[in-house]
Amino acid sequence: MLRLPFGISTVTSKITGASGGCNRVRAPEASRHGVLYSLSHVAARRDIRVGRTLLSLAVPVVVIAAVVLGGSALWQRGDLNRFICDGDCGPSNVIAPQSLAIDTTPAVPGAPTSPRASGPVDAAKLAAAVDPLLRARVLGPHVGLTAISPDDGKVLASSGSGAFVPASTTKVLTGYAALATIEPGTRFATRVVRSGDRLVLVGGGDPYLATKPAAKGDGVHRGDLTTLARRAANALRKAGVARVSLGYDASLFTGPAASPAWRPSYVAENVVTPVSSLWADQGVENGVRADDPARAAAQTFATLLEKRGIAVTGSPAATRTPAGARQVAVVRGATIGEVVESLIRTSDNQAAEVVLRQVAIANDRPATFDGGTQAVRAALEAADVDVSDLRLTDGSGLSRSNRIRPLTLAQTLLAASASSRTSGLLADLPVSGFTGTLVNRFAQLPTALGTVRAKTGTLTGVHSLAGYAVDADGRPVIFAVMADRTDKDQPFAAQAAVDKVAAAIAACRCG
Repeated sequence: MLRLPFGISTVTSKITGASGGCNRVRAPEASRHGVLYSLSHVAARRDIRVGRTLLSLAVPVVVIAAVVLGGSALWQRGDLNRFICDGDCGPSNVIAPQSLAIDTTPAVPGAPTSPRASGPVDAAKLAAAVDPLLRARVLGPHVGLTAISPDDGKVLASSGSGAFVPASTTKVLTGYAALATIEPGTRFATRVVRSGDRLVLVGGGDPYLATKPAAKGDGVHRGDLTTLARRAANALRKAGVARVSLGYDASLFTGPAASPAWRPSYVAENVVTPVSSLWADQGVENGVRADDPARAAAQTFATLLEKRGIAVTGSPAATRTPAGARQVAVVRGATIGEVVESLIRTSDNQAAEVVLRQVAIANDRPATFDGGTQAVRAALEAADVDVSDLRLTDGSGLSRSNRIRPLTLAQTLLAASASSRTSGLLADLPVSGFTGTLVNRFAQLPTALGTVRAKTGTLTGVHSLAGYAVDADGRPVIFAVMADRTDKDQPFAAQAAVDKVAAAIAACRCG
């Protein structure tokens, strides 16, 4: 449920005054020298005045009540999101329905658990609810679903066979591996080091490094080049340095900057930025992606230094950090938890590929596509997730060479729920009709509004959802539904068909 941008108490104070009580307005006293009304005239008019007074009071009350009730209904349905938040309201403005609340405390074997008043899910009823929808013609001939119990991992429903092109549901695996293997408080740093009159801008793999400080209310903490330039310029002035040359070091990541499994046109057609450990605004300026985002970031940094009185000679050049160089300034980005929240909610391809390399580094593997995907697989195996038929070539799901089974996605979410370190992944999932990539979906499925959390996956001919839903009686069900041969001429119909499967779980009385 969305939080209102102001509390009811605020509304009341605006109506009744800052004190919270009724503001009394003194009526002007009748002039002693004015026209005198006889008692009989007053008596005759009193009923009329009382009636008019009551009516004048009643009309505003009725109008206010209608506005409040109507606004509350629209608010709870999510229809006011675009006015309150300009679209996606983000996690800071959303209170998940009670049925979607996440218990971040891991279960203790043998400890008593909160009883479910409605009992366990009846697998037969669940299967009956979803099976007809999985046969929708628009979904094509290759459709799969796995639904499992969050209590014990028991498979409640299963349909289809083999692995599927997952599209962006791949990010569920990337996000889980990041939370499971990177220290929770980790913030990726961008540094400036100095050796003589030579500065080097060193990329630390911050996916959300920006040019300017973040706007107020931005849900993700961002390191920024403007702050870094200010700090560096101050340090240089104190050291009596007014002129420098500038290099940049983006050597933290290795291997190809674009996956061989991606369509070659992705970079050429401005779909993705080549992956780099150093970029600003993900390499995007005025809507155009840089072909060398590290060099572009260094050029921007040079300009920011010059605006602060430090002359930069020549053009920035790629280099390695000199041995013995001293740190001049540093900025740090968001925690890994905040990064994962953002990339899952918004399905951020760029951030996912950077995080994939950070997962590789945390697991002592090369910071490449291969090193990252190997580290993700290892994290899943360590959690006893079934990785049969799993094939990963990137961390974002842009690759059509990826293959994931619905069971793998569902079990990954179950594994995430088992630890306070990783359970945030479930809370990061978009809420149906309210946040992230689900903000404009489920509008025609009222039973599912606010009762489904899921990661989307969409490519041409590919539609998938992985998350959990709460049935009509409050029973949670973890699920993944995937279709990778959908009718390419009806993408919105295929998307809606996948949503209907999740909505059927939400509408099911599966006890």
